[in-house]
Amino acid sequence: MQGLAGFFQHWADSGGPNFSIVYDQFDRQRFLLGLWTTIELSVASIVLSVVLGLAGAWVLAGPSRAGHAVVRGYVQFFRNTPPLVQLSFFYFAVGGLMPGSHGGGGPLVTGFGWAVISFSLFAGAFNVEIFRSGIEAVPHATVEAAQSLGYRGYGLYRHILVPLGLRICLPALTNNMVNLVKTTTLAYAIGVPDLLYAASQIWSEVLNVREMMIVLLVSYLILVAILVWMMERWERSMAIPGHMA
Repeated sequence: MQGLAGFFQHWADSGGPNFSIVYDQFDRQRFLLGLWTTIELSVASIVLSVVLGLAGAWVLAGPSRAGHAVVRGYVQFFRNTPPLVQLSFFYFAVGGLMPGSHGGGGPLVTGFGWAVISFSLFAGAFNVEIFRSGIEAVPHATVEAAQSLGYRGYGLYRHILVPLGLRICLPALTNNMVNLVKTTTLAYAIGVPDLLYAASQIWSEVLNVREMMIVLLVSYLILVAILVWMMERWERSMAIPGHMA
């Protein structure tokens, strides 16, 4: 590792590309912290958005008209407004009304927390429609067979509709998760120390914008590739031979 760091430092000193995160410990720690923050933000937002999607699809599958109206309003609001505007609204407008936002201790919800809330609600709105379409694609004969065996309400939803509907909507769910990981770069706008924030700090001090942009692109490419690989393995493991691909 020392030899590799020395090589990159000599390369930079001689006028070559300056990848300071390889040979400079301080820059490397900042970058790794940004990488870990991005991973935490992505995982938390993905998990909460899936929970919101399942809950919303369950309400839409039920008989409550009031529940339908609430979920439809939620979906339309978060699908039809830009995620950066939503993030700014939560952080500056809602966050400014909460205790601790005007002195007297730290804020009740940090910038990272608002980013998780905003991105989860944004992606969850799309997940509601994704899960709804998967559930509605389950053959009606299958639902009737389950009902004849005594499945009703939540039991029918949990044991029949979700397992079968999930197999149908996994490709669309994967696309939404990929978009969510890329959307996390917007957290930079409210000072969350993610990958983009860390990279911008480094290039503003070291003046290696080109090199850090290359590192950023490669980092997100790897993160998204890992996510897609995991989802594809999950999709293959859930496939029912001769029934659903």
